[in-house]
Amino acid sequence: MSVVAWQRVEAGVIALAVLAAFPAVGGWSWLWWPFALFLLFDLSALGYLAGPRVGAVFYNLVHNWAGPVVLLAVWSFAYLLTYSLDEAVARWLLIVGLAWLFHVAVDRAMGYGLKHPDHFQHTHLGWIGKSRQGGEPHQ
Repeated sequence: MSVVAWQRVEAGVIALAVLAAFPAVGGWSWLWWPFALFLLFDLSALGYLAGPRVGAVFYNLVHNWAGPVVLLAVWSFAYLLTYSLDEAVARWLLIVGLAWLFHVAVDRAMGYGLKHPDHFQHTHLGWIGKSRQGGEPHQ
């Protein structure tokens, strides 16, 4: 199996683990949150209105593991370790952090990786869409 295939499987496992975490930490009523917030994170693609270089920066800022991991670390430290976080704030940190992590994991599992600045369909996991077949972007 190729390295890209391994990364996609790994991301799929993370997505499933996040789905399992929602009911475990918040009850079954929380399970709809990752789906409800899913497209919110794709608003970062609006950066492409300013061109591919700016678009890639905005997209990559939102579509990497660091953002949701930082949110979940803040939640873990402030809520679980010190108990000094307001209950409502803690709930939203957890919901947004897990939904964001789910979004990144599903995108990666589907082959949508971090964007190169030359073309929207050129990612660190390879070309996506019709560009995948020929290896060159379609103009």
